[in-house]
Amino acid sequence: MRILSFSPFGYEGALVSVEVDLRRGIPAVDLVGLADGAVKESRERMRSAIRNSGFEFPLERVLISLSPADLRKEGAGFDLAIALAVLSEKEKSEGASYGDEDILVMGELELNGNLRPVRGIQAAVTTAAECGIKKCIVPSANFNEACEVHGMSVFGAATLAQAFHALSDAGVFSNGESSLPDSSMPAGSEEICGVFFPPESGDFNFLAVKNQRQLLRGLQLAAAGGHNAIAFGPPGCGKTLCMQHFPDLQPLLSLDEARSVTRIYSIAGLLSPGQPVVRRAPFRQPHQTASLEGMCGGGVHCSPGEISLSHNGALFLDEGAEFKSSVLQMLRVPLESGSVTLSRAGRSTVYPADFQLLIAMNPCPCGFYGSKDKVCLCSARSVEMYWKKISGPLLDRIDLRINVSSGSGESSFSTHELRTGIAKAVAVQRKRQGKRNVKLTPAEINEYCVLSDAARRMLDASAEKNGFSPRAVSGCLRLSRTIADMAGLDIIDETCMAEAVAFRKTEGGLDLGFGSW
Repeated sequence: MRILSFSPFGYEGALVSVEVDLRRGIPAVDLVGLADGAVKESRERMRSAIRNSGFEFPLERVLISLSPADLRKEGAGFDLAIALAVLSEKEKSEGASYGDEDILVMGELELNGNLRPVRGIQAAVTTAAECGIKKCIVPSANFNEACEVHGMSVFGAATLAQAFHALSDAGVFSNGESSLPDSSMPAGSEEICGVFFPPESGDFNFLAVKNQRQLLRGLQLAAAGGHNAIAFGPPGCGKTLCMQHFPDLQPLLSLDEARSVTRIYSIAGLLSPGQPVVRRAPFRQPHQTASLEGMCGGGVHCSPGEISLSHNGALFLDEGAEFKSSVLQMLRVPLESGSVTLSRAGRSTVYPADFQLLIAMNPCPCGFYGSKDKVCLCSARSVEMYWKKISGPLLDRIDLRINVSSGSGESSFSTHELRTGIAKAVAVQRKRQGKRNVKLTPAEINEYCVLSDAARRMLDASAEKNGFSPRAVSGCLRLSRTIADMAGLDIIDETCMAEAVAFRKTEGGLDLGFGSW
């Protein structure tokens, strides 16, 4: 039997073979294999845990090897694997036999022999399954998380003694696939047109938002098609409130989407024992003082940043113009590629970062540019410099530009009404192309975004008049496809295109006095 553990590095990692040799000499424990401080400390934790679990620690000189030797081993997740390797080698020297299968073992030991949960279990178990390993032993607190990986038999141990006995008892392992069905669906989830939504917030309904029908329509389209959105308006108009409740409009993740999100949250240590799978679409709202490393990820262990924690969900930047320029410009590449590459010490890792960007901001530094009720005190120069923080290339990637100050006096939408429209559009997209409209490729745009003659003429005229870039034209086509899906139309008509173009150039647009943005 070969005992393996896992050395994480960013989103990926590598399996590590744990070998033990007992030899004559002065009793001691030697550890080789480029281990960091936490792994080296496992020698003392392991020795105490073995004795306090009722086992005898070998009296010989113990050599522990972690291979491959050139790979740096980090973290306390090696404790259990090292302890089991020592105990099994001791039993082998006394005539015991454990077979020749490989087994993944992860867990941190307490001195009394109890097991503590560790990060990155899903990444470890997934990697092991891809390498053909069929069994794994993890702390009981990580059991449900490990069970979400297909084709892996899992045993959740609470103590070192339970884990050691599992080595010789194949009957204690559970088939992880039994927990995969929608048991992870949050209680009270609402199903509309085959699309599931999380339970509605008990203390909020979008019906309470008055005179902002255009804002709610924009957020509905953003949730339906996955489009990026920016809302600008004076203080207190409701833009932040509505965007903070955007999670109420996001459909629950599919199992495939949930697995990648769960893996990221497992690496970050953000999973709770009762939440083995993240089914709610992530929603992250970092502070304006967030650093470049905090947003894109990095650090000693290449931890995920906010854009990766927003994968398959939304990243909300409140007071967007107050973020550092370097942070805002960094968002441009992940918005296109859906991933971010982090490098450290000659190694690199690629995190998924397929997020939806939401920005709320004031129209000027004082907040009252264009207001009918209050006077703006900002100079034209200060307004221009304020908007330059949201660079043209970043803004060009945002299809929905919502002027919240131009709210209408019409009645609002309820949360259920908004969800119904979103569900209709999402159901159509899943059936037609299996993904949101915002992810349509140029070839798919030509195939699925079929325009009427009037809609084509309107798009061509608007593109020429407003100087739309090729990316802007594609954005209008994707957005109009979402509007048509919500209306139940196969062909995009003039009305759908008119609404898409209006959102692109901002309905009731803001003339900032320094050119079109």
